[in-house]
Amino acid sequence: MLRAIRRGITKQTLVHTGQHYDRNMSEVFFSQLEIPEPDVNLEVGSGSHAWQTAEIMRSFEPVILERKPDLVLVYGDVNSTVAAALVCAKLLVPVGHVEAGLRSFDRTMPEEINRIVTDRLSDLLFTPSEDGDLNLKAEGVPHEHIHRVGNVMIDSLIQLLPAARNFPRKGWPERFALVTLHRPSNVDDSANLQRILHSLLQVSAQLDIIFPMHPRTRQRITDFGINVERLRLLDPMPYIEFLSLQSRAAVVITDSGGIQEETTYLGIPCLTLRANTERPVTVDLGTNTLVGDDSVKLDSELSNILEGRAKRGVIPPLWDGYAGERIAQIVGSL
Repeated sequence: MLRAIRRGITKQTLVHTGQHYDRNMSEVFFSQLEIPEPDVNLEVGSGSHAWQTAEIMRSFEPVILERKPDLVLVYGDVNSTVAAALVCAKLLVPVGHVEAGLRSFDRTMPEEINRIVTDRLSDLLFTPSEDGDLNLKAEGVPHEHIHRVGNVMIDSLIQLLPAARNFPRKGWPERFALVTLHRPSNVDDSANLQRILHSLLQVSAQLDIIFPMHPRTRQRITDFGINVERLRLLDPMPYIEFLSLQSRAAVVITDSGGIQEETTYLGIPCLTLRANTERPVTVDLGTNTLVGDDSVKLDSELSNILEGRAKRGVIPPLWDGYAGERIAQIVGSL
């Protein structure tokens, strides 16, 4: 998307807030996605939601005052997204929100608050799917502000999929389940985490489990004294290596939003350990099934997949690798 916009815009400034503060992983991410070095790195780091949002606002405001942009594009639903939108709204700088309109309708999720606030402050709302359009219209957003462009995450996936499929297997098993787990509702509660891991350990008797583990999850497993020796635990992985695993998995078990989209594009069965999703198109059209914290449903859905009765899906409209081009055309026409 950065390349697409650069072709039609006189000058573009890339600001990295540093919200995701693992320097090694950040550098690998920028390198693999061929993102240029940021023009500005705020290096905010970790903290509570309130502290992090405030610190990003405090650091980002001088950048806006100095550079005086005609438009600021914000992405997704993290604290950086809403913080940047708030700064721009107060300084009367137009905002475009990429991945607008997504709703889980669960305000216990911090990301849901970020999505709602950012959309209310944005002038251009770039949605990935029809449900985003409908959510925004229901909230009173004028239709001329809403632009369905497709999914920019799928743009990146399509770009890097050839490299991922050529990535060496590194001794991976022929058939395996890929697991990611990081949401506080799943990992901070001892009973929930033990229930999920018990189901995974049962599955491991029939199917190898590869589990790139978020630091938060690893710490909770240690704190709670849970034995997971039968699972193949890995450190967090660079994107291409992880995409290689996704594309070859028999099933992906996750509580991540983006992985629900990626598995739908790849046609890989996905079981989501959440009661709701802000990406319902992955359930309605794609390969995703919500299992929540119901271990019986998780076991049942896994059995269906192992026995060849996996849910079949289709790729949603406009998830074709050109979302960035569409956004660039709209921005360039302003």
